[in-house]
Amino acid sequence: MEIFLRSALAVLVFQCLLFMIALLKKNNGIADIGWGIGFIIISVVASHYYLFKCAITSMFRHDCDPDPAFLILISLVAVWALRLSIYLLIRNWNKPEDWRYAKWRQDWGRTWLIRSFLQVFILQGFFMLVIGTPIVLSALQSQVDRVPYTVLQLILTSAGIAVWLIGFFFQAVGDYQLFVFKKDPAHKGRIMRYGVWQYTRHPNYFGEAAMWWGIFLISCVSAHDAVAVCLRMIGPATITFMLLQVSGVTMLENKYKGNLEYEEYQKNTSSFIPLIPEKSESN
Repeated sequence: MEIFLRSALAVLVFQCLLFMIALLKKNNGIADIGWGIGFIIISVVASHYYLFKCAITSMFRHDCDPDPAFLILISLVAVWALRLSIYLLIRNWNKPEDWRYAKWRQDWGRTWLIRSFLQVFILQGFFMLVIGTPIVLSALQSQVDRVPYTVLQLILTSAGIAVWLIGFFFQAVGDYQLFVFKKDPAHKGRIMRYGVWQYTRHPNYFGEAAMWWGIFLISCVSAHDAVAVCLRMIGPATITFMLLQVSGVTMLENKYKGNLEYEEYQKNTSSFIPLIPEKSESN
C-alpha cells in the first residue's frame, strides 16, 4: 500500500541522515535519540494520508469530521516520542558513546562501518515500521465522517488511554529518578532501587511496552475484523519481545552479572511488571 511505502521511504531517509550525523560525531548513540523521532515521522506521514482522505471525502460528499480516536492516538505517540528524545538528548549530550555501541565498535573491527549502518540504523528503521503498524493502519482504516462510537469503541479508547498513562508514568518518572540518582557522585557504581525502581528493575522498559499496548487498544477502534486486530498487535508484541529478550532487559541484566548489590536487587524486585517488592531477609 502507498502509505506503507511512503512511511518506509521517510524512515529510510531519516535513518541515513542519522547515520551520517553519527559518523561526524563518532557516536552511534545518536540512534537512541532518533528512536522516538522516527515514530513522529511515521505519524506525520500517516496524518498526511488521513487528511488527504478527509479532503477527498469533503470534495465529493460532505465536510470531514476527523476520527477522535485517530487524533488521540497520534497525539499520544507524539508526546511519548518527544519526551523520550529530549530526555535522551539531555542525558547523552557531550557524553561518551554508550557502552553497547562502544562494544560493537570494538567487536566488529574492520566491518564496523557497514555493520553499524545495517545492524544499527537500517535495522532500527525496520523495527520502527513494524512497531508503528497500529499508527499506519489507523490512518488507513479510520473513518472520516462523524459516526457515534459504540460502547466497545468507547471502552477500547478509554482503556487504551489508561494503559498509555500508566506506561508514561513509569517511563517518565523512572527516567527522571534515575537521572537524578546518577547525577550524585556518591551514587557512582551503585544500583538505583528507589521510587518506581523498587517495584520493577526496568520501569522505563515496562513503561514503553505498556504505552504501545495502549496505542494498540486505541487503534483497534478502527479495526474492521479479527485480522485487522491481529495486524495491529504485531507492533506492541514486537516491542515487548525486543525489550524483554533482545536490546532491553536481557542486555542490562547480563551487564550486571556478578554485581552483588544487583543480585540482591534481583531477589527482591520484579524484573518487568511492577509488583510490591519482597521483604529482604536482612529486614
